[in-house]
Amino acid sequence: MNVSTAKSNASIETFLLEVADVVNTTLDLDTLLRRVAEIIRRIIDYQIFAILLLNEKTQELRFRFAIGHTPETVEKTRVKVGEGVTGLAVQNRETVLVNDVSSTPYYIEAIPEVRSELAIPLIVKNHVIGVIDIESTQANYFTEEHSRLLTVVGSRIAMGIENARLYTRISRQARTLTLLNEISRDLSSILNLDELLKRIGEQLTRIIDYQMFSILLVDSTGTKLDHRFSLRFNEKVQIKQQIPVGEGLVGYAAKQKEPLLVPDVTKDPRYIKLNPETRSELVVPLIHKGNCIGVLDLEHTKRRFFTEDHLRTMTTLAAQIAIAIENARLYERVTLQEQRLERDLALARTLQFRLLPGKFPSLANAELAARFNPAQAIGGDLYDFLQYPPSPSGGCPNCLGIAIGDVSGKGPAAALYAALVSGFLRSHATDRPGAAEMLFLINKSLAERRVDAQYVTLAYATWKDEDRILQVANSGLPRPIYCNQGKLQRVEAVGLPLGLFDTVEHEQLAFKALPGDVFVFFSDGLVDATSPEGVLFGRGRIEKLVEQNWRLNADDLVKVLFQAAKDHTAGAEQFDDQTVVALKVKGSSKTRTQK
Repeated sequence: MNVSTAKSNASIETFLLEVADVVNTTLDLDTLLRRVAEIIRRIIDYQIFAILLLNEKTQELRFRFAIGHTPETVEKTRVKVGEGVTGLAVQNRETVLVNDVSSTPYYIEAIPEVRSELAIPLIVKNHVIGVIDIESTQANYFTEEHSRLLTVVGSRIAMGIENARLYTRISRQARTLTLLNEISRDLSSILNLDELLKRIGEQLTRIIDYQMFSILLVDSTGTKLDHRFSLRFNEKVQIKQQIPVGEGLVGYAAKQKEPLLVPDVTKDPRYIKLNPETRSELVVPLIHKGNCIGVLDLEHTKRRFFTEDHLRTMTTLAAQIAIAIENARLYERVTLQEQRLERDLALARTLQFRLLPGKFPSLANAELAARFNPAQAIGGDLYDFLQYPPSPSGGCPNCLGIAIGDVSGKGPAAALYAALVSGFLRSHATDRPGAAEMLFLINKSLAERRVDAQYVTLAYATWKDEDRILQVANSGLPRPIYCNQGKLQRVEAVGLPLGLFDTVEHEQLAFKALPGDVFVFFSDGLVDATSPEGVLFGRGRIEKLVEQNWRLNADDLVKVLFQAAKDHTAGAEQFDDQTVVALKVKGSSKTRTQK
């Protein structure tokens, strides 16, 4: 072996070791390709170099790394397998050495000055992934030794490229999954639909650098797609056009419930030309519980801009976006329903208070006061003052009826039932019934229109002003308080609630009141008012307050009772309606009669 041969062998061994080192230690694809190009230059002083990788789906070679080629060539060139020197090398799975390209019919000219070319296929596990292509402006520039040497290292370089691509895919997938998780969390926290759609458009730029983007939602008929949000080159635009489901790319994706990746829309007959500059498009249906609720539509001015990776990523994200949109639309519907309910409740509250006496009757020998405080927007308590028509005989002529009631339950149902009871009270008042008779009549009316689980506890009294006589009957309301000259007496009138049984009878008590006497009627909401510590306000406090403040006028006495209950609860939630009616006999006297 001569010295020259030894040096040559040593150089080859060094080259092989360097190639092995690069492919075994470099996992970044761009770095790997650059280092491979640098190592090959040490044995071949090339001017034009490229590594093209094979797209298996299209069976085309595309530039992945290039030296000496123009950017336009790198961007636009697609070489079909079997075409040109590189395509032939891939098809035959053999290195192709062309000493003079001008005499080769299958040569594809990219650079006019090129005279010779060497193409080495990159094969991994009997699978071609690409080709190394070296060109020279000199004829017969490449040798058989160059061909054999690069053929030997070609499989190692191919293995390194495949490992780098695998690593890149895994790294990209990991980053994408992390990003998708972040985006999903972000979108799931937004319940305003317009804000959500805007946020979707913003977040997708972290995944795909699109130029045009739209979210179209299926309308209520299920036959058309409405543009709900659209961006054109980062500017929001309004698009009012509807697209029938089944028409165009978006309509097709919605109908078939399948994503569409269109490399060149000009070659797809389904494409509807809305944006003249569009060349490639990606459409992903939004599926929720098996139904298509809309589509995501991404467009770009470059052909083949969107990739299979984009398709997979968007398909994964679309499921989360569909859930977020449905949640936002559900929240929107619930909000609208709540707003309507609030308006209805506000109107019902106004109407309920209109059903209460607008002003208290003016009496010669007594003064009246009342207050109603519902636990919710509307409540089930009621009170009323009913002026009986004058009559020389029968019932209670020239009397004033006083009613206070508490319907079972709370809210709208209780309020409607209370309004029904109020109507019956006013209807029967024209017959001037006594206290017990009124309860009998109300029960009869309710029994004829029975509502399951609904009833009312009602205290009813008649007041004959000129005689200062009060008749009282009670159907389950807390027993009223009678205070005579500061001495308390419970009005022991009891009875069954109204509306549960066909026939009921109630005891009636009569009191000959004296000036200064006070009668207080109240619902159990006042008795049951509870402090934050769970202590009831209780009947005992009510009786004590009446005993201490009986000298006050009727209105001030009612205010004292409500203020004391408010102070007791100290901001705790009110869970039952509260109603108080007070009658204060005018003047002063110390005589009392009961029968």
